[in-house]
Amino acid sequence: MSERIIDIHPHIVSTDTDRYPITPIGGTQSDWSKERSVEFDELVSAMDEAGVTKAAIVHSSTTYAFNNAYVSDAIEGHRDRFTGVFSVNVLEPDAPEKMRYWHSRGMDGMRIYLRGSTIKEAWMAIDDPAAAPAWECAADMGISVCINVNARGIGLSQMRNILTRYPTVPLLLDHLGRPSIEDGPPYNDAKEFWDLAKFPNFYLKLTPSGFGAAQKGKATLETFFDKLVGEFGADHVAWGSNFPSSPGSLKEIVDKCQNLLSRFSASDRAWIFSGTAEKLYPSLKG
Repeated sequence: MSERIIDIHPHIVSTDTDRYPITPIGGTQSDWSKERSVEFDELVSAMDEAGVTKAAIVHSSTTYAFNNAYVSDAIEGHRDRFTGVFSVNVLEPDAPEKMRYWHSRGMDGMRIYLRGSTIKEAWMAIDDPAAAPAWECAADMGISVCINVNARGIGLSQMRNILTRYPTVPLLLDHLGRPSIEDGPPYNDAKEFWDLAKFPNFYLKLTPSGFGAAQKGKATLETFFDKLVGEFGADHVAWGSNFPSSPGSLKEIVDKCQNLLSRFSASDRAWIFSGTAEKLYPSLKG
């Protein structure tokens, strides 16, 4: 299947640990970044092989915590094809200053890394009052913010608070947020998740782990994704490879994801594989 593809979730890690020291958030480096990381040039080659047109490279918090230097250095001179997604400690008083700095370095979006393979419980609440200046700064700069929280329980209430308080900030949920869908169609256990569709500034990032999460219990890819696109709209879903954190070559990941989404119309696929990405990261247009 030939279509324009923008990847909004690849990672890169440098082998030059003197210039870019390993300082993972929480103190534990992720296994993928030790065992199968790629440098910028390797990502470019993988994109060329896989037919990926452009990318928003997501800073690896489990490698560098809040030091975004490698991504910003790597994309310098390549901004016709790349942008970056930075991370800062949004609870610190100087968060807005750092946000503006990394944005000036060609990074058009922000990610708040809360939990993952090395951090089992979220280390902050995204609606913490201390983070308000950072959210206000995001609104002022007109950038999108992606977060990796579970779309269950308290995570849902925090997202609703942010979506309501900052309606001009596109809020992007990593890996679909792993909602409670084990009950199967019509997926009533995820009612609060579906209710987020009423917020025009809410977006979903579809990665390989999202495909896996859609096949738990009585859930199936066909019924879940039909409802996902039906409720939120393809123009609020964007694809990301999570390469190389997700196993396999980038081409293998792209081919598999294209095949799994082949049931949708050409228009819906165009939104998922590039159109929504251009809304979230306007510098990737054209």
